[in-house]
Amino acid sequence: MKAEVKDIAIYGAGGFGRETACLLRMMDTGMSPRWNFIGFFDDGITFGTENEYGKVLGNIDTLNSWNKPLAIVFAIGSPKTVESLYSKVANANIDFPNIIGPGTIFVDKDNVKIGKGNIIGGRCSISCNVEIGNFNTFNGNVIIGHDAIIGNYNSIMPSCNISGGVMIGNRNFIGVNSVILQYKTIADDCVIGASSVVMRNIKQPGTYVGNPANKLEF
Repeated sequence: MKAEVKDIAIYGAGGFGRETACLLRMMDTGMSPRWNFIGFFDDGITFGTENEYGKVLGNIDTLNSWNKPLAIVFAIGSPKTVESLYSKVANANIDFPNIIGPGTIFVDKDNVKIGKGNIIGGRCSISCNVEIGNFNTFNGNVIIGHDAIIGNYNSIMPSCNISGGVMIGNRNFIGVNSVILQYKTIADDCVIGASSVVMRNIKQPGTYVGNPANKLEF
């Protein structure tokens, strides 16, 4: 029996949006593709603008007037922008699937809880007893250890290592190749610089860089 094919669009027609279009294409290499990619939505790029993967179909107003079922993926790196966009969607025809890239490993998928609207890029590894909220991005080769809890609207860049028992709040941006050591906590609204190592609990919003990661004072 063929799988149902559903229309899907990407919100964000920039570089990450194009990468996500490639991810959807990689997911649809079998005999029964799940997604029919129809194009992009973007508030900063003119309607009809085309890249190598599709056209811009409109903006948030266009999406809110869409008159048939449509899945949307937010391919935007800014956590606060994703949160703001989601709050503006007022259309019962729109849903937000989880996109899980090829090569992702679930050590025990029956003991992983995942919300909606997440992008899990290719070759990620997710251990047991992990909880993931809504609208997070794991941008390829991310390792998530046992008993980790990750909130909402976080952007986690490639090759990050989130150790066992880590707790991450909401709207955090974790830079490329960063490491969060076991049982550490990151509060809301933090930026962790590329290749930083979080060795202590981070309790306040701010930008943290280095090994060990320390808060920058501007």
